[in-house]
Amino acid sequence: MSYVLRVRFASFFTGAAVASGAGLYFLQKDYSAAHHALSNQINSLYDSLDGRVSELEKLKVVGVEEHKNAEAEE
Repeated sequence: MSYVLRVRFASFFTGAAVASGAGLYFLQKDYSAAHHALSNQINSLYDSLDGRVSELEKLKVVGVEEHKNAEAEE
C-alpha cells in the first residue's frame, strides 16, 4: 500500500469521524431543546391542575362546614 493511499484513507476516516461527532452534537442539542420544551409544557399543565385541585379541596372543606352548620341548626 502506498503512502498516498494511506494518507487518503486516514483523511477520509478522520473526516468521517469529525462529521459523525458534529452530527451527534447537533442531535444532542436538538434533543435537549425538545426535552426542555416538553418539560416546561408539562410543568405548566401540572401547575394548572394543582391549582384546580386546590380550589376543589377548598370547596369541599366549605361544603363540609356548611353541612355541619345545617345539621346543628336542625
